Amino acid sequence: MTHTIHKLLVVGVGSIGERHLRCFLATGRAEAVFVEVNAALRQTIAERYSVRGFASLDEALATQPTVAVVAVPAHLHIAIATQLAEHGLHLLIEKPLSTSTDGIERLQQIVRDRGLIAGVAYVYRSHPLLVAMRTALQDGRFGRPVELITVSGQHFPTYRPAYRQIYYTDRATGGGAIQDALTHVINAGEWLLGPVERLVADAAHQVLEGVAVEDTVHLLARHGGVLASYSLNQHQAPNEFTLTIVCERGTIRWESHLNRLSWLTAPGADWQEERIAPLERDTLFVRQADQFLAAIEQRTSPACSIADGLQTLRVNLAALASADGGGWQTISG
Repeated sequence: MTHTIHKLLVVGVGSIGERHLRCFLATGRAEAVFVEVNAALRQTIAERYSVRGFASLDEALATQPTVAVVAVPAHLHIAIATQLAEHGLHLLIEKPLSTSTDGIERLQQIVRDRGLIAGVAYVYRSHPLLVAMRTALQDGRFGRPVELITVSGQHFPTYRPAYRQIYYTDRATGGGAIQDALTHVINAGEWLLGPVERLVADAAHQVLEGVAVEDTVHLLARHGGVLASYSLNQHQAPNEFTLTIVCERGTIRWESHLNRLSWLTAPGADWQEERIAPLERDTLFVRQADQFLAAIEQRTSPACSIADGLQTLRVNLAALASADGGGWQTISG
């Protein structure tokens, strides 16, 4: 089958930007250029992937790309995405969508006016077991959901050893556990159960050396009538993520680290399960890239729309406000 070859621009090729570049290329459906202000990094990435790197956005836009990935620090997302949208590029914006809601309404208007496909890169929405979980819930297989429990953690320095030199050090640039890691889990919960309507959060810096932002979060929330609890840290040795939804007629559980989806419908019965082979670290990002390019070609909604990303951004901001002593917060659109 012959696919359209898309002209891709990646803005920012730090850790996540490089991954997007690599994974879009891996689809076989894109040729790429990139923008990177760090000259040494620009040369390294250009040589590593045999693609052209530019020091400025204007230089890169002169190559007439049609699709862009925005992978700069979160506080810069909207300004850059808006400039790209004004040039008619379809957009995949790294998570979180931003660190404030400023400028997002204007970006959405440009996207609508120009008929662009634009989404936010919440990659869990490309995980086959989370997709299967959502399908089971939507089909009513276990009845009405009533409770969500998530527990997750990993040793962040192992996976991002440069965390003390990047955006992570400051909430203003998207740092801290709420905006960096918990936002993925919240977005997954909202995809499964609908938007968070109110929440209360407790967060603190507990362990990570060289930073002052929170690395541990406990959050209680309401997704409509569903009670939810989210627990996350970025310093434990196990790299684990478990998401459980209790429904009226059964319980369903996704254990990402075990590549397993399990369900149980009767007290005393055995768990039933579906397993998949362990995923390589790039696998979900290649799937995400493929899905985004397909959305462009088919003129369909991306896995996570700008509106969905904005809802999760509002949850991020409410969680930060609550953790700083604000108590219960109501999320309003």
